[in-house]
Amino acid sequence: MTTPALTALSPLDGRYAAKVAALRPLLSEFGLMHRRVQVEVEWFIALSDAGLAEFPPLSAPSRTALRTLVAQFGEADAQAIKDIERTTNHDVKAVEYWLKRRFDGHAELLAAQEFVHFACTSEDINNVSHALMLQAARAQVLLPALDAIQQRMTALAHDLAALPMLSRTHGQTASPTTVGKEIANVVARLKTARERIATVPLPAKMNGAVGNYNAHLSAWPEVDWEAFSRDVVERALGLPFNAYTTQIEPHDGMAELFDAMARCNTLLTDWARDVWGYISLGYFKQKTQPGEVGSSTMPHKVNPIDFENAEGNYGLANALLAHMSHKLPISRWQRDLTDSTVLRNMGVAFGHTALAHDSLLRGLDKLQVDQARLAADLDGAWEVLAEPIQTVMRRYGLPEPYEQLKVFTRGQPMTRELMQGFIQGLALPQAEKARLLALTPATYVGAAEALARRV
Repeated sequence: MTTPALTALSPLDGRYAAKVAALRPLLSEFGLMHRRVQVEVEWFIALSDAGLAEFPPLSAPSRTALRTLVAQFGEADAQAIKDIERTTNHDVKAVEYWLKRRFDGHAELLAAQEFVHFACTSEDINNVSHALMLQAARAQVLLPALDAIQQRMTALAHDLAALPMLSRTHGQTASPTTVGKEIANVVARLKTARERIATVPLPAKMNGAVGNYNAHLSAWPEVDWEAFSRDVVERALGLPFNAYTTQIEPHDGMAELFDAMARCNTLLTDWARDVWGYISLGYFKQKTQPGEVGSSTMPHKVNPIDFENAEGNYGLANALLAHMSHKLPISRWQRDLTDSTVLRNMGVAFGHTALAHDSLLRGLDKLQVDQARLAADLDGAWEVLAEPIQTVMRRYGLPEPYEQLKVFTRGQPMTRELMQGFIQGLALPQAEKARLLALTPATYVGAAEALARRV
């Protein structure tokens, strides 16, 4: 599966091809063909076990031969199907014809070849194939990437749990936190988002041209085709069964998955932007690589390009994911074809998501905390202690504590000496006064450390 990188129209198949290589056999046209062959084979085998007098159960060697076609499906097979499609101008029919041609030399299979694709509409094969493709991409690529990010960020949250940092609400100095606690906030969100992605069911159907088993019942009216189809989908193919559809499975599961992915991408965009800002403030430095250039004209620069790349690709992915989740559940009457071309872009949305995850992880691995910069920022923000001082004043009933601190601190620089002088003048119990005098911006972090270590 090679593409000339320099002439590729999509950067996913050009500049970034190596970073999304794991998705290529799963969500490409090759991947779709592979799954179509799998579905056709399992339907065919299941029909032989349905108790139909005209199609006795297949022998073990025939079953092995069929499933070997799936297991060993390769580029040459996909190309052979494409060659057939040039004549049929129909991609699913090309798979059917390819499969029948592979029966040459197998008398048992040749005798039953007209049961390939029996009573199926193309969408019976496609909807199951798409569900299998998404299931594999989620399990093999998407979730492992999220797990790697979560593990790295959890380690950072624990390592930096006690390191104090000045907060900024509305961009202004605010009550201190710790670096680890801010990372832990993202880890907690990511854990929930990952679980939502992992648990979205991807249902499938195999019920004919308009969902009513019309063709099936015309041939064998005595067979419980719904139970049969459910068994094929659930047992043989490992997917949930949808009993109520038109010609197409309505794609609600897909839409739910794409929405869950988009929400996860959004929260990681939020984190990428925050890290970008912390790098700008000097809270984080980035490990440099020998020979790496940050700017073509400014030699000193080490740009946060990994986080910028992540943000950009999350945006591209979410644009596609949003369109797919909004469009796919809509189909005119019993079927229109607008979903088909959209579904061919699943790999593009997954590709930009995977590329963003890769960039974010690379960026995280380069981060180094500048403790001196964090400490200096805290030491220059004694005004943040106005909050605990006025809160203790409230406890002891001192008059207008908020208003007093507002007049004292707002719009003027604060120092340790000014703050401690204000505390000395308060009519507070000596123990409380001593506790406030011992407080610094760096120690006023509440339960941040414990929360960070707990994540």
